Amino acid sequence: MAAPLKIAIAGLGTVGAGVIKLIDANRDLIARRAGRAVQVVAVSARDRNRDRGVDLSRFQWVENTVDLADVDADVIVELIGGSEGTALTLAERAMANGKAFVTANKAMIAHHGLALAQTAEAKGVALKYEAAVAGGIPVIKGLREGAAANAIERVYGILNGTCNYILTTMEAEGRSFDDVLADAQALGYAEADPSFDVDGIDAAHKLSILASLSFGTRIDFGAVVTTGIRQVLAGDIAQAKALGYRVRLVGRAENGEGGLLQSVQPCLVPVTHPLAHVAGAMNAVVAEGNFVGRLFFEGRGAGEGPTASAVVADLIDIARGELGPAFAMPVSALADPGHADAGARVGAFYLRFTVADRPGVLAEITAAMRDANVSIESLIQRGEAPDGGVLLVMTTHACPERQVTAALKALDGAAFMVGAPMLMPILDM
Repeated sequence: MAAPLKIAIAGLGTVGAGVIKLIDANRDLIARRAGRAVQVVAVSARDRNRDRGVDLSRFQWVENTVDLADVDADVIVELIGGSEGTALTLAERAMANGKAFVTANKAMIAHHGLALAQTAEAKGVALKYEAAVAGGIPVIKGLREGAAANAIERVYGILNGTCNYILTTMEAEGRSFDDVLADAQALGYAEADPSFDVDGIDAAHKLSILASLSFGTRIDFGAVVTTGIRQVLAGDIAQAKALGYRVRLVGRAENGEGGLLQSVQPCLVPVTHPLAHVAGAMNAVVAEGNFVGRLFFEGRGAGEGPTASAVVADLIDIARGELGPAFAMPVSALADPGHADAGARVGAFYLRFTVADRPGVLAEITAAMRDANVSIESLIQRGEAPDGGVLLVMTTHACPERQVTAALKALDGAAFMVGAPMLMPILDM
């Protein structure tokens, strides 16, 4: 058997410790599948004395994490997080030193993936990031390798487990967003500052990576139209259910004649669609290829076991000598995606208004819809809203999104509006 693949790990939180545990538990199986042993030789973290449930005395401890780039190792595994700072410096320095690099850092890949991939190509080393999107689900490998012969027509899915846990718990228990968020924080599903998750940023990072792999385009995170779930009410979820839908935060990317359109926003998903049945902290990704048809990937999107599994899968690939381009083709071959006009996207929409309970309100809203050429399919008044006023819910027939936003703009500042309206696309895929 060949010499062991020597790895150094930066970051010994839940995932970093999980990688060590996984390698320890499945050592022989990994060696047989990889063709050689995978051996941790060095580690680095902020607190040397913290109990992580693994014996670290076997490994070289490196005080300054960036110095891991200089140790006698074949691969550096980065599990620190953050798009800038130590993680990025370590990535650049490690690959400049001719070492392969494995990361779970979706923010860094979304912001700097192309530059890092160019460095990897120039140095002839691997840059792998299966764990950066959807945890243990092998969606990166599935798109980069399994679906490589297909033109992917669209990719979409549930990309953030925290949001999915909140929305599905609201659905099951009829509770408010703030109430369920507090529980999610107590259970460790959400951070003390949950903005990265609930405002859609985490999902947008992942979507921009999936779009690049799916369409052979340069990553364009800045072009992702992003809306989080803070404004979703229990009443929205109840009304969606009555209409035959479930509310999910969905990332969607399509590359058409007008360019690439990427969005992350709450959507109404038909109960007949597989995404409607993805519950709790699970993730799911759907890719539609011109020959393979619909591919559906589902599994745990975070946590020690799933994320560690994805990291070690990348290590096994490297041990086998599988060092292909990070984005399925050389960076020089990736196309400039261009930006499609989100307003041109045609579909049906769910609209919720919180309005004063007085005569004439309904007439003013329907007049705004008429003037914007929006056809109303259904309209229901739902009773009192949490912050006063009453809830007025409508769904539209299919039309360009710009027409719906024009109607909302016409209603902006109206005296009868108690709160900001809520707009959610109705998924038709």
